[in-house]
Amino acid sequence: MSIKKRLILSNVGMIVIPIVGFLLVEIILGYLLFVVLKGNPHSSDLRLFLSIRFIAMILILVITNGLLTYYVAKSILNPIKKLSIAAKKISEGDLEYSVESQKRDELGELSNTFESMRLKLKQAKMAQLQYEQNRQELIASISHDLKTPLTSIKGYVKGIQDGVANTPEKLERYMNIIYKTTNEMDGLIDELFLYSKLDVKRLPFHFERVDLYAFFADFIDELAFNIEKERGTAILLANKEESYIVEADREKLKRVVTNIIQNSLKYMDKNHKKIEVRLLSQSNEIIVEMKDNGKGINKEDLPYIFESFYRTDTSRNSSTGGSGLGLSIAKKIIEEHGGTIWADSEIGKGTSIYFKLKKGI
Repeated sequence: MSIKKRLILSNVGMIVIPIVGFLLVEIILGYLLFVVLKGNPHSSDLRLFLSIRFIAMILILVITNGLLTYYVAKSILNPIKKLSIAAKKISEGDLEYSVESQKRDELGELSNTFESMRLKLKQAKMAQLQYEQNRQELIASISHDLKTPLTSIKGYVKGIQDGVANTPEKLERYMNIIYKTTNEMDGLIDELFLYSKLDVKRLPFHFERVDLYAFFADFIDELAFNIEKERGTAILLANKEESYIVEADREKLKRVVTNIIQNSLKYMDKNHKKIEVRLLSQSNEIIVEMKDNGKGINKEDLPYIFESFYRTDTSRNSSTGGSGLGLSIAKKIIEEHGGTIWADSEIGKGTSIYFKLKKGI
């Protein structure tokens, strides 16, 4: 019941209840004095009757007014008091005090609105804590991934300075290792820079109409040429009669596909490497599946492979290397396109990475 209705009924009650009470008191009191006790209405009994009736009327007025006022005030003040306590606790940083209400009046709605705000603040606080934790992990990962090659470079430079590389062949080998390591560091820094620009949404996107069939046909031709040297194959599976036009940034999309393929090739454990790209045209969107025949990913790892610096190989010195940012960058780029990306995998058989884009108009 709304507060307005409650106040109206309270005011009506303050009039109706005393009137009914007065009538009942007069009837009952008159019956007791003049019928049961056989009092004389023309004597002092009448004065007694009038005195008792007056006192009863006063009591009825006081009790009725007091009870109705108490009930209405309690129904209004208690929720306000609870909201006041909650506001104070929130101001102190305590977001655990619930003010959810089952009442359907204005204060109930206000309490539930306040509760919704509290829950959103709690979620925001948890997100902030998670962000801070991720930031610390990011800094730790960056420090590790930069320190490892730097330590290697320092070791080889020190070897050259100390004369350990005392032959032209050894000196050339040391210099090649240093050059390769600095290139890896340069690639890592480029990925960190790209990731940070995507994270703060400072990377410009230039959308155009892209035919995914033609796009992947060119990509697969180049990929097939490269992995055939390692006795591998790459194929494109699609219905040529379907339309695969999307609105996309061609260069960013190429970065997504390259990151996924590089990640697949990195974890290939078969003698014959196989990459399949399948295009599926639906009513309003295109689904791309990029499948490999690698060693697969554990089910418990799948939800996290698109997180920054996440590696299914827990060894930070894994021979597979990499920054751990490839799939995270791919996810951010696809999301900037208004699409979604996900994965499915089976241990020993391989992994499929899917992404979905809206069809171009």
